[in-house]
Amino acid sequence: MEHTMNRRIVIALGGNALGNTPKEMEKKILAVIPLLEQLVVEGYQIVITHGNGPQVGMIKNAFALGHQRDEEIIDAALADCTAMSQGYIGFHLQKIIGGELQKRALPIHIASIITQVSVDPLDIAFFHPTKPIGPFYTRKEAEKISAQNSDAIFSDDAGRGFRQLTPSPKPRHILEEEFIHQLLDQRNIVIAGGGGGIPVTKNGLFSLSSVSAVIDKDFAAAKLAQEIDADCLLILTDIDRVKIHFRSRYEEDLSAITSDEARRYITEDQFAPGSMLPKIEAAILFTESGPGRTVIIASLEHALDAMAGKSGTRITASTAKAAKTFRPLNAAKAKAPLFS
Repeated sequence: MEHTMNRRIVIALGGNALGNTPKEMEKKILAVIPLLEQLVVEGYQIVITHGNGPQVGMIKNAFALGHQRDEEIIDAALADCTAMSQGYIGFHLQKIIGGELQKRALPIHIASIITQVSVDPLDIAFFHPTKPIGPFYTRKEAEKISAQNSDAIFSDDAGRGFRQLTPSPKPRHILEEEFIHQLLDQRNIVIAGGGGGIPVTKNGLFSLSSVSAVIDKDFAAAKLAQEIDADCLLILTDIDRVKIHFRSRYEEDLSAITSDEARRYITEDQFAPGSMLPKIEAAILFTESGPGRTVIIASLEHALDAMAGKSGTRITASTAKAAKTFRPLNAAKAKAPLFS
């Protein structure tokens, strides 16, 4: 199917950046409304994705605690908890964003998509689970669960107790990609890929099986942006710019780097695993996946300035893939170009 050729952007909201309660989430979301309004006015097609770390953790813990107290309450599977978090966060996003855009008389509809993401069942992550999930257990409790389920692997979490480790495979394909294309072409804002997506594998020719795993949200956002042929991936977190020599006397903000420079900083261990490192690795993958693709990492509060080139860190491919140029928002007023 051919799709309308419009500028497309994927906006990735960090789970921690959204707060822990609906009230905190509403306050955070309102901060990004000016950016969304400007993007809509300038004709962008917009996909919003989000993390779910705090939220899916609360859901998983609630079911686990309920199951401990009453065996008739299920200990919900991780895939089910991820789906619940997509619905919960998506509901609040579309309610708040949709209402604010209607106040501004913008004829835009917004919808959340429960999103499945295929993974390789032979991904090395399944043989070396690393992502801690769920509640804390004593050593005795963890050993009892492991004895009942040989697939349950536990590890001490910073001396706070034992938590189950789950695999974190790389995303291969966004299953709802075609549907997202159609919604974008019909001038809708789409919320998709929440929490990295629900990981699934093929079970025969026509069916799928969910797997107990957590896909990194940054890699999933990069894959989503790549598959819908976005021009820009905007990763909104809690910092204004990416830093090197973090928390040292030599700390330095980065306003613009190439993918080769990003690789060099990775080899120098400049980025913390589980924090900035996956964002930088995802940025490299996306910028080098096609011509003119750019990643911007910025704070949610300064998202509009980041898109205008006045804040944030801009990452572009080091090769001729970055040759395509792209104008910033408010091009006549912006002090710096969005793309070089």
